[in-house]
Amino acid sequence: MTKVLANIKGDRVIWAVAALLALFSFLPVYSASSNLAYLYGDGDTFSFLVKHFAHLALGFLIMYGVHKIPYHYFKGLSIIMVPVVLILLLVTMAQNTTVQGANASRWIRIPFVGMTFQTSTLAAVVLMTYVARYLSKIKDKTVSFKETLLPLWLPVFLVLMMILPANFSTTAIIFSMVIMLVFLGGYPIRYILIVLGTGFMILTFFILFAKAFPGMFPNRVDTWVSRIENFADNKETQEDYQIERAKIAIARGGVIGTGPGKSVQRNFLPQSSSDFIFAIIVEEWGFVGGVFLMLLYLLLLFRLVVAAHKCEDAFGKLLVIGVGLPIVFQALINMAVAVELFPVTGQTLPLISSGGTSIWMTCLAIGIVLSVSSKRENYIEEEEEKEEEENPLEVLQEIV
Repeated sequence: MTKVLANIKGDRVIWAVAALLALFSFLPVYSASSNLAYLYGDGDTFSFLVKHFAHLALGFLIMYGVHKIPYHYFKGLSIIMVPVVLILLLVTMAQNTTVQGANASRWIRIPFVGMTFQTSTLAAVVLMTYVARYLSKIKDKTVSFKETLLPLWLPVFLVLMMILPANFSTTAIIFSMVIMLVFLGGYPIRYILIVLGTGFMILTFFILFAKAFPGMFPNRVDTWVSRIENFADNKETQEDYQIERAKIAIARGGVIGTGPGKSVQRNFLPQSSSDFIFAIIVEEWGFVGGVFLMLLYLLLLFRLVVAAHKCEDAFGKLLVIGVGLPIVFQALINMAVAVELFPVTGQTLPLISSGGTSIWMTCLAIGIVLSVSSKRENYIEEEEEKEEEENPLEVLQEIV
């Protein structure tokens, strides 16, 4: 263990925040999984805790391994992985899995292992890396919109269109993050407006087509529309059951909470260990626990900005923002849903919610960020070694 810790590079604060989030997650996951244990198991919640530990352990192994890879390697890997991701998304869509008539094709089962994997989360990390690579390539160059259509926007829209039928919220988050990244990367604003208009037209056409031919292929358009309408009109329907229970949990929490493991709403709130785990945290840990958790994510955001600022390479800067910012953005969306500031999205709380794919891809993204931040450390260490070797006064002192 000491040897492993000695080999850890990169931003120590990011390591600490990731570790704190992971350690903090055990209590709410163990508490919130009680309803799942009784509904789908024999009442034993310990197995859920062990499973969560295994997911986190593998996630941190991924983080450690990835942060040892020089970040410029991700340029070539992103080009290789984009076709792989498109194939995986195509396989996921081909399963045509439906739940109550709606498209639920989000996971594929890994052969021989028996585990499921959500392909859209991998696609998000790969796509953001690919966009960062392309933007760094055209930096300080004058390019026309036509020149960027095939190498930049074609992969983006192909990935998004494959995710859209089953998962609108993930599609919207990825698209928003891509737009944010190209804006920060210096892509002309007039071109960004064209992309935004095109994206809106494609979404509108998809919704109209799905409404006109509902039996042609399964989709979740009705679910999206009902969620937005219920949120806007504040209707009390069956679909608002989760939000109502989440608000009750938050109200019960008060300032200091009811105490670890003493949540009541965990027995009634669906997805209490994943999508709505923030409500359980506030119920058990109160306003203090909720604010503490939010501050951890904001600290992570601050260190992401610091890591991007310190990197002298354009690709490194864009890579940190591209793969790191979605983690914080997703966390804020999850919290906003729990307090009814945002419609229900199904997004998990990074490094807190149960679920293997979300944890692994979050750790993958953090590992990439740490790889970028460790580059400066390695450079400083190399410069110090050179100074020590080339300092004649130290050599003379050793001789004397």
